[in-house]
Amino acid sequence: MLYKFKSKATGDLIMLEPQGKHILKLIGKEPGAQGIILPNEMLAAIEALKAAVKQEELAQQAAKDVTKDDKEKEATTPSLDGPRTISLKQRVVPFIDMLRRAHAEDKEVVWGV
Repeated sequence: MLYKFKSKATGDLIMLEPQGKHILKLIGKEPGAQGIILPNEMLAAIEALKAAVKQEELAQQAAKDVTKDDKEKEATTPSLDGPRTISLKQRVVPFIDMLRRAHAEDKEVVWGV
C-alpha cells in the first residue's frame, strides 16, 4: 500500500506504507487507510517530527562513537561504513514542508480520499 498525502496548498506526497505509518504515528495520528491533519494540528506535528529527527540523530551519533572506539581498538584497515540508509530527516523534510505550506494557507492534509 502507498500513502498519498494531498493538500490544496501543495502537490501530492507519496510514501510507502511502512514509512507513512511511521510518520503518522510520530505525529499522533492513526495510520489508517484514510485520515486528515487539520491546520490547527500542523505546528504540533512539525514539532513532533523535529523531535523525532533530533532523537534519531543523537542515537546515530552515539552508535558512531561506539563504532569509532571499537575500530580504534582493533586497528584494522579502513572499510566501508556499511549500507547507507535513508534517515528519518530525509523522509520527513518533504512532509514538514507540506505541513508548513498547508498551515500557511489554512488547508488540511488528507490521505486515502
